Amino acid sequence: MKALIAYFSRAGENFKNGGYEVLKTGNTKIVAEKIKMIKGFDIFEIEMANPYSDRYMKCVREAKEDLKNDARPELKALPDNIAEYDTIYLCYPNFCNTIPMPVWTFLEAFDFTGKTIKPLCTHEGSKMGASVDDIRKLCPTATVEDGLAIRGSEVEEAEEVLHGWL
Repeated sequence: MKALIAYFSRAGENFKNGGYEVLKTGNTKIVAEKIKMIKGFDIFEIEMANPYSDRYMKCVREAKEDLKNDARPELKALPDNIAEYDTIYLCYPNFCNTIPMPVWTFLEAFDFTGKTIKPLCTHEGSKMGASVDDIRKLCPTATVEDGLAIRGSEVEEAEEVLHGWL
C-alpha cells in the first residue's frame, strides 16, 4: 500500500481547553507528522495562498464567510498527481462543523476513484461534525472511512490512539 498524508493545519491563536492559546504548530500538523513518523508515508501540507488570520475569532469569521459563499480558497500548491497512492490520510481541523474550505479545494482537484480516504479530524469538542459526509459527497467514487477524531488539546499524547487507528 502506498499512502499519502494530506493535511491542513492552522497555528496561531486557537481555542483550547475552554480558552485561547497561541500555538507555534497547529494541532493537525502535529498529528500528521506523528502519522509520518509511525508509518513513513509521504506527506503534503495543504496551504492557503492567502491564509486565514492568526487571531482565532477573526479566523472563525473568515472560515464561516468562505463556507457561506461556498468558496474554494486558492492553495499555494498541489501535488503533481496522486495516482501512485492507494490511500489518503486526510487530516484537518473541524471548521464550522465540516472540513475547512481549503480542503474542499484540494479534494476537488483530484479524481479519487478507487482510492481509500481515511479522515482524521482535530477538534475541541465538536468531533467529526458533518465532515465525513461532506468528504463522501465530494469524493463519491472513493471509499471514505468513518475516520478518527482527536481533541486538539490531546494531540501531543495521541501516539497510542494513532497506532490503534493505523
